[in-house]
Amino acid sequence: MLRRHFLQTAAAALGLGALAKGSGAAEGTFEITRSNSEWKAMLNSLEYRVMREEGTERAFSSPLNDEKRAGMFHCKGCDLALYASEHKYDSGTGWPSFWQAQGKAIGTKADRALFMVRTECHCRRCGSHLGHIFDDGPQPTGKRHCINGVSLTFRAA
Repeated sequence: MLRRHFLQTAAAALGLGALAKGSGAAEGTFEITRSNSEWKAMLNSLEYRVMREEGTERAFSSPLNDEKRAGMFHCKGCDLALYASEHKYDSGTGWPSFWQAQGKAIGTKADRALFMVRTECHCRRCGSHLGHIFDDGPQPTGKRHCINGVSLTFRAA
């Protein structure tokens, strides 16, 4: 197991929020904006911690990790289509994983938490934290978008 994956998994499994989260939801101007109180009213506590505070859900806790039907995964914060089921695969990490996002659906930034630099990904429309992108995925991209299931909703085709 790669060192970074081990540290990420260990921090999430142990509930080490300070180590498993970054500096907060993506900064910048987004098409959809809400106040913190509006986000808290629409999200449960785990969803808020993950999507607005860059937390991480516990590995293997999301039913979307086992979702195999054809369809589309949308941002829970704004309903933007993010990932097609045809790009999903079982990475064995315990989080829904994809080798590609929909065109112009996500934004990225450097995440320096967990004593390393990772690529954080967020919804480009509302800034909600989704997860991280690693360079150990399958071809044709070689990328693994390791996504928190609580950040997503699924619509079957």
